[in-house]
Amino acid sequence: MPGPTHVLAGEKLIVLRAPARAVLPEPNIGPAALPAETAADVRVDIDEITPATLRSVAADPTVVGFGPAMPMRLVEPTARGGPAPAAAGPTWGVAAVGATTSPFTGTGITVAVLDTGIEPDHPAFTGVTLVTKDFTGNGSAHDKNGHGTHCAGTIFGRDVGGTRIGVARGVTRALIGKVLGPGGGGSDTIAEAILWARDNGAHVISMSLGIDFPGYVEGLVTERRLPIPVATSLALRAYTANIKLFETLSQFLTAGVGQPMVVAATGNESGRHRTPPFEIDVAPPAAATGIIAVGALGRTPRGQAVAPFSNARATVSAPGVDIESAGLGGGIESMSGTSMATPHVAGVAALWAQKLAAQGRLAPLVLQAKLIGEATFDGLAPDTDPADIGAGLVRAPQS
Repeated sequence: MPGPTHVLAGEKLIVLRAPARAVLPEPNIGPAALPAETAADVRVDIDEITPATLRSVAADPTVVGFGPAMPMRLVEPTARGGPAPAAAGPTWGVAAVGATTSPFTGTGITVAVLDTGIEPDHPAFTGVTLVTKDFTGNGSAHDKNGHGTHCAGTIFGRDVGGTRIGVARGVTRALIGKVLGPGGGGSDTIAEAILWARDNGAHVISMSLGIDFPGYVEGLVTERRLPIPVATSLALRAYTANIKLFETLSQFLTAGVGQPMVVAATGNESGRHRTPPFEIDVAPPAAATGIIAVGALGRTPRGQAVAPFSNARATVSAPGVDIESAGLGGGIESMSGTSMATPHVAGVAALWAQKLAAQGRLAPLVLQAKLIGEATFDGLAPDTDPADIGAGLVRAPQS
């Protein structure tokens, strides 16, 4: 990271390394041209920002990306409806993506949820082996927020009180990384958790979180006592470096067979219903090329339409308004947000992964192609803008 690096001295530096590049005839070769086993050999190291460290990583041929850690925050639901009465049958989101008519259930597929943790004894997760890890320092992956539990329920939850909440309820193994605590998290933690999920066999990784740019600027102003223009400039450099870092990490993941595909929420900062209306572009890490960015849809009399809060430039979209799923305390809770749309996409991805695995064709790029290529505008409002919802509503395989 060029510029006045002494200002950030002592902060965390995320360093993405591909050790195998050091022994290649052409050390600057990109991940797409690497053998699969070499592309998979990528790791994250966390160092301290010093002028010496920055000079060292810049000269290291195994380093493929680096940047300062930035704060990450939950993509907070725009609405939490509280406990919802259980109604027999599938939720509208599960039905809308075609999960109820798909012959696939996600059997044999491992899904990772990087979020606020999980309530492991919720009846929605009966029969699922939950491999958990706390990245927040709280000592437990138990969910005290409810967000992670809700997202996990949409992906692979079993029926609760006769209500089907899970898209891929045949998943029997899930990785739960608690990456967000009461104070949020960091991009360094997210990078580490992605590779933890990869190393533990994840086929799909679901993330409903984003970089807290305003919080980073505020920290530089209040803690480093920098003028607002200087803090904003440094934050923009860090923001760009983090996008590039997640793009590089995604490229290495998709270059190797047996690597996970990553889906992430676009964010809830848009205001299409406000005066004047406005749209905000997708936020990182979903903004990184190679990560499937998920927008939210809601029901209208004219068909499904982009939710007013859903950020633009999504890759695909899914139901994200009035979504009922697992809530803290063992029941069902209703929430709205791109956070709720993202697990629908992760669940559909698990169904496609099961089909591709049976055909011997499961690889990240093939899975991405199916997820995007089979998305549809059928059933959506006539004036739906592709810039809002990407390729359209994701659909589960039907045969």
